[in-house]
Parts: sequence; structure tokens; C-alpha cells
Amino acid sequence: MRLCDYEHQEIKARCEAAAAKLQKLQPALNAVVTFCDIDEQLEALKERSTDGKLYGIPIVLKDNISTKGIRTTASSRILDNYIPVYDANIVERLKKEGAIIIAKASMDELGMGGTNKNAYTGKVNNPYDRKRISGGSSGGSAVLVAAGATAVSIGTDTGDSVRKPAAYNGIIGVKPTYGRISRYGIIPYASSLDHVGYFTTNVEDACTMLEVLAGRDDRDMTSSQREVGTYLADLNSDLQGKTIGVLDNVQDAIHEERIKANVEELCEKLAARGAKIVHVQMPQELMETILPVYLTIANAEATANHSNLDGIRFGMREDGESVEEVMKHSRTKGFSAYVRKRFIIGSYSLFVENQDKLFRKAQKIRRLLVDHYRALLDECDCILASAAPTVAPLEDEAMDEALGKEYLVADNHMQLGNFSGYPSMTLPSGFVDGLPIGVNITCRPFEEQMMFNIGKAIEEETGLANHTVEVKA
Repeated sequence: MRLCDYEHQEIKARCEAAAAKLQKLQPALNAVVTFCDIDEQLEALKERSTDGKLYGIPIVLKDNISTKGIRTTASSRILDNYIPVYDANIVERLKKEGAIIIAKASMDELGMGGTNKNAYTGKVNNPYDRKRISGGSSGGSAVLVAAGATAVSIGTDTGDSVRKPAAYNGIIGVKPTYGRISRYGIIPYASSLDHVGYFTTNVEDACTMLEVLAGRDDRDMTSSQREVGTYLADLNSDLQGKTIGVLDNVQDAIHEERIKANVEELCEKLAARGAKIVHVQMPQELMETILPVYLTIANAEATANHSNLDGIRFGMREDGESVEEVMKHSRTKGFSAYVRKRFIIGSYSLFVENQDKLFRKAQKIRRLLVDHYRALLDECDCILASAAPTVAPLEDEAMDEALGKEYLVADNHMQLGNFSGYPSMTLPSGFVDGLPIGVNITCRPFEEQMMFNIGKAIEEETGLANHTVEVKA
């Protein structure tokens, strides 16, 4: 069915209003890298069926997602002039369903970080308090949904990079099962951990987005052959007979009593709906290895993945008297000190003499962690815990890779979802001192329907569906 001119003008007005709001919010949030021209997309929309699930809906993409003819920097200086010649698989899927891409959002450089402070274009600001971080690495995508500029946005999640910003910004962040969404056309970070994820403000939209984005893609051999569910039609918040496991390692490590009480109160409400609430634990010594295991594996894989960013093949180039000098100068000036440090760590782990005692040992510990996590889910329909031990930190207090007990466990536990590849989702659960907090749920592989159903029950109890914050620009 074709759209009449009047309806097309309504869609155009909606997309232009969203783009204008992004422009207005940019000085306050610093969340956009590139504003996209929407006129050509709107013209192409006239030839598409109006049955598309996202017909005429404006969407923001994280800036590590390839967009044909549109600059894609991954918030790194070395890619400041990179313009892809093809669309990522998910961009094709979004366009097929009628979405209009209005902007590319800031991120931690190359996805490396959890604060969104190291983007080439500067820190992304939290819409609730600009002195605070957005979380990362998908911070730009998160704050634009939280501020009501767009209903949905796309991110990527290598070590909670969608789910942690969702908690800090009071929105929903979804990381589906590894392989559920194709990563073709995504600038990688760590291939065994990378997932495409997304942000919404309600569970229904979360269901629709997975229906749009999921599915086999032969250009990504890790993408799953499994049939994509009808998640929205099958959404059901009945918790009768469901077992929810509260991960005590996380809750016991949190110092803020109001965040702990938030989970306790939520679990009481879920129990009143018929859920069986049980308390579960992982071996504590294993939980305290999550961060070092993540850093070892992720940085080693990133070092290999980004060896092509050399100033020779594409991207920014610095002059030199030899190929080696060009590469050295380009990488030195093209990457921030933070990213260069991660490459050094990754390279050290990959030295032949270090692989057994570092990289392969980290892989073995990862397997132990996943085995124990799987055992918990053999007894539970989902694992629940606070998504973060604090509200979004102030800029000067925010740091990656903190080694205190609270941070080792409570701040990094969602990386279990990346180690295992299990579907995981953060939902807003309340506020502390006017700042949002969230809970995270994780389910068995490809049980996204279960995750959405339990998430819907949580959403009904919190009453936080469609919640956004007004930003005074």
C-alpha cells in the first residue's frame, strides 16, 4: 500500500522535528557525531510498503555501524574521514521496515570504555545531570532515547555497553543472544564478545526491534539459523510458575542501601504476581575474575581486529618517510592514550611466550564462569540483579577498570552475558536522589521471549514505561 501525500507530509514533519530536537540538544548532551540528511530517505520511503514495522520512524545509530555514503568514525580520530561504501546488515533491515536514520551517535572510542568520556568529539553528558557520565560505550545512543529525541536507537554491547548506559539513563537496553543479530558491517571490538543491541523506553518496542533486527545473514557466519520469534504478539507478563534467581554476589557487594532495597521491593512485587524468588550464588573467587578475564580477552581480540587501522588502507594518514613511519605516526596521533594502552595490553597477551599464561588462561576461566552461570539458569527462568551499584557517576569520579570489591563484582557482572552470549536486558527500576537506577535480567540462550515477558511484568510494577527526561538546552 502506498502512502497518500498527506500522510507522507506527517511522517516528514515527525522526522524533521526529531532531527531538529537532536540539533537543539547537541550543545547540552554532545551525543551526535553526524547528522544525517533525511530527504533522500523520505523520498525512498514512498516506494516502500506502509506495512513496515518501523515505517517513518526516526532512528539513531551508534557510530560504529556502517552507513553507505555517511561518515562512520567509531568516535576515533583515525576514522574521522571514513565513509563506508556499504550498509551494515541491520541498516538494510531497518530501511526495509521503513525506518529513517537521522543521526550517528557518539561512543567510547572504538567501543573501548564504559564512560563515553574518551570519544574523539568529547564526553557525552547524562540528561539527568550533565556533570555525570552517560555510561558507555553506547552512551550517545542511550541519552538521545532518554531525552525523548528518538523512540529507539541502536548500540553495541561487548561488555555491558548497552545495558549499563540504559541503567544510568533510566531506559531499556537489550542485548540478545550471541548470533541473534548479524554483525556484518559493524566496526568490531572483540569478536567473541560483540553483540548488536538497542535502546527503547518500553518492552513492546523492544519486542518489535528484535523482530526487525534478528535473522540469519550469510555474510556473518556467527549469525544464527534459528527462526525469529513473534515477540510482540506473544508478549505475556504472567509470572505464575516462573523462577527468578537473585544473584547474591552482586547484591551483597553493593554499598548503597537504597539500590539494594529497590531490588528487594521489586522481588516482593514479582512474588505477589506468582513468581518464585530464589537466591543464587556464583563462586566468589570466580566472580572477582570477571574484569581481568574480560580485559585480557577483549583487548587481545581488539588488537587483532584493529590492526588494519594503520593510516595506509583507509582512515586518517600522518606523513612519514617510510611505510613504517606512516603507520607509527598515524596510529600514535589517530588513537587516544586510553585506546593505545588497551592495544599494548592486548599485544602483550598475544606474545607467543605469554599466550598460555594470559590469553588462553583467560579463555579457560571464561569457560568456568559460563559453566557456573549455565548451572544457575538450569534452575531458574532468569537471573536478576541490580544493573549497577551506583547512579551514574560524576565525570571526575567515573573510571573504567576499578578494582575495589564493589566494582569488581557489582559493576562488571553483566559481562557474564557477553562471556556466555545469553540474552540480557536492563530495565529502569526507580530513582535515587532523582537519578535513575536499573535492574538486569538474563535468560537462557534464545529465550528472548521469556526475557521480554518477565521484563514486561517488571515494567508493569515499576510504572516506568515510556519515561523520559526533559533537557533544558
